[in-house]
Formats: sequence, C-alpha cells, structure tokens
Amino acid sequence: MKVVTRFAPSPTGHLHIGGGRTAIFCWLMARHYGGEFRLRIEDTDALRSKQEYTDSILASMKWLGLDWDGELTYQSRRLDVYNAAIDRLLETGHAYWCDCTPEEVEAMRAVARAKGEKPRYNGRCRDRGLSAGPGRVVRLRVPDEGVISFNDMVKGPVSVDVSELDDMVLRRTDGMPTYNMAVVVDDHDMGVTHVIRGDDHVSNTPKQILLYQALGFDVPVFGHVPMILGPDHQKLSKRHGARAVIEYEQDGLIPQALVNYLVRLGWSHGDQEIFSLRELVELFDGGSLNSAPAAFDPDKLKWLNAHYLRHTPLPELAAMTAPFVRKLGFEVSQEAVEKLLPMYVERASDLAALAQSLTVYFTPAEALVIEDKAMKALNEDGRQQLSILHGLLAALPEFTAEAIDRLLHDYVEQKGLKFKQVGPPLRSALIGLAGGPSVHDIMAALGREESLKRIRRAAA
Repeated sequence: MKVVTRFAPSPTGHLHIGGGRTAIFCWLMARHYGGEFRLRIEDTDALRSKQEYTDSILASMKWLGLDWDGELTYQSRRLDVYNAAIDRLLETGHAYWCDCTPEEVEAMRAVARAKGEKPRYNGRCRDRGLSAGPGRVVRLRVPDEGVISFNDMVKGPVSVDVSELDDMVLRRTDGMPTYNMAVVVDDHDMGVTHVIRGDDHVSNTPKQILLYQALGFDVPVFGHVPMILGPDHQKLSKRHGARAVIEYEQDGLIPQALVNYLVRLGWSHGDQEIFSLRELVELFDGGSLNSAPAAFDPDKLKWLNAHYLRHTPLPELAAMTAPFVRKLGFEVSQEAVEKLLPMYVERASDLAALAQSLTVYFTPAEALVIEDKAMKALNEDGRQQLSILHGLLAALPEFTAEAIDRLLHDYVEQKGLKFKQVGPPLRSALIGLAGGPSVHDIMAALGREESLKRIRRAAA
C-alpha cells in the first residue's frame, strides 16, 4: 500500500507553529515510506479566507522545505464534487432533507439537556420525505445503534456509541457543503491513507467514519496529536513567545532548526535532540508520537537555532544572511558577507542578529556611531595610542590578521604596556563597540584604507 498523507490548512490566517508541526509530521511520514504528501487549501469560508493568507501559507511551507506532490487542491473549486456526493447519500437513504429552523433545533437540544441527555437534533425530519426547498438542509442519517471504533496512531483504540452522535448537517441552507462532508470526499479523492491532525479534530472522526462507510469509501488511519502548550502548560499564545511560521522566518531562524524543534514537540527517538533532515525521514514512521501535550520553550528553540547557525556551511549561511543585511539598508554581496561570518557566527543566535552585527563593516567611517560604553576607551591616552598605531599600521608591509597581531603584540611589549591600553581604543575606533572580535581580525576584514580612516577619525 502506498502511504499518502495530507495537510489541509484554512487560509484564515498565517500558518502557526501547531499547524506547521502537523505539516512536518505528515511530510516526514510520506517521505519515510516513499509515498505522497498532498496539500489542500480549505477555503470554503468565503468571508474569512484571504489570498494573502494562502500565499503566506504556501511561502511558509516552501521555507520549511515541505514540498508537496500532485496539484495543489482548493476546496472552493470542488463544490460540485461535494454536492454530487451528497446527492448520492440522498439517493441511497443515508441522508435526508430537513426544514427545521436553527431555533427549533436549539429547542430540541434544550429539552435533551433538561432530561440529562446528549443535546442533539431529535431526527424529526428523518421520515417526512422532504425534498429540496428554500431554507432546507441535508442531514446524515446516523444509524440507530452501533459503535464507531478506530485505532488512533497516538491515542490507541477509540470507541464512540452512535447514540452520542448527531444527524449532522451535510449541506447548508445556502447550498454549501459542511466541513466534514468536504474533508471526507477530498481525502478519498486524493487517496489519503493516513490522516495526522490536531486532537481538536478527534470528535469529528466518528462522524467522518460514518460518511466514509455511507459512501462506500475505505477509511484511512487516523492520528490525533495533542496541542502545543506554553511553558506554563496553558494554551499556547503570543505571550509565550509563539509566533506564526512566517514571523520566525522574518526573525531570522534557520528553517531546519524550526523543523527539528517542532518535530521534537510530540515525537522522540531516545534522548536524541538534534536531527538532520535525512535522519528525520529515516526515523519518522508514524510511531513514537507522544499522547501528552508538549510545552513550547523559546529558549530551547533559540539554543537549537544557534547550533544550526554554527554548523551551516559558510556559503549557505551567507546566502541566508545577506538578505537581512540588505533589509537594513546596505547593498552588499554574498561574498562580502561570507568573509565576515567566521568572526560572528559563534556569537549570534539568529540571522537577524548576525546581520545586525555585520552592519558596522558596511557603514562609512564618517557615519559610524560610537556607543557610550566604547567612548570611555577613547580618553586622552587611548587617542594617543591610536595616533602612534596609525603610523605603524600604515607602514605595515602586509595588512593581514597575522601581521597586524604581531605588530600589536610587539608594540605592547616594547612600550611596556598592557593590551587593554591598546585593544579597547582600537575596537572602539574600528566598530564603535566595546566588545567584539579580535582587533586584528576586524582590521583585516575592513582593509587597510578603511581601518586607517576609522582610527584617524577616532584619534582626532
């Protein structure tokens, strides 16, 4: 059997990390078994669905590296298909027309509540033989007795008595099919064999199984993963530091780091924390999914992202960092960025911070701002040292990091100085900061002309 999974977001907002994790799980399982991963946009809510959100979701999927197979499916373009399936259910007696108003249905539920029963529609129109008409809906005829059972990939065996289920609406008064109806038809037509989704959908599964059975479709395997919680084990929100996937991209996260982190929020392989994408594909077979909710930890994500920064090949890292530098207003080449990365990659935790730290190298000497803390090193003695070093550095035959380092150490030794009398003034003059890389590396990166210009400016 070919494994086919799917991810089906609604374009009523950006892709959030809970949806992103579900997409990753589905993608990994399909790739593990050499099957297919399908993508469907559930855009039947015309009022809330927006093209900008569809574009954002697709961009986020591509950024995460989650490529899909086959054509992208839009539910809004398949209404005739859903309605044809509903007509089949009407013909076979698995569905019926109902003219009960919302107020009448709510009154039925109120009566049931008063009796201590499950609040639901009482089936008044089941045998009235109604046909299509204004203000009428189509309902599923739930069997009078029986149990719906399925073996959940995460929760294990689940059983629901049909007495717990309602004769749910399949087609609304405006002719639009409902969510459960559309999902079942879509998953069947896509050949979906495994449905992995959030456990907020677990209550829909017995209803959908009834529809699969009524339509004569094969029932897929279901897996319902728990929601991601905040560090305080409350519902995850922005106050916990959680953001939409697109915001993590804008913040400068490495996509592989976010994939790695989200996979570990609900899945494990021993005590291993860091996985390459190849390892994840090899190991993720749909098992080992945790049934308990995982807690989101922004600090751990930050740590993991820093790891990926340090272990990304420099050309690849430069390609990711350069756009962030350009966004800050500097027209720079990828090659120029790559030369600077070794000095800063160990110090940064994300691409945005890494890019910000590089801007001092692309700022003209006359526009360089020296922070207050760095100004303290530019006292009278500091400026005097800069004036002397300016002449020595100008005469240096080779302006390399090694040659500059030797010159500075020789100067300190000959003058009987401490390096802190030389290093801080130089760093303040060169990049306007009190902390940073070694001054010989900074000067080698800036080049002789720019270094001398900055030293001369600060000494004056």
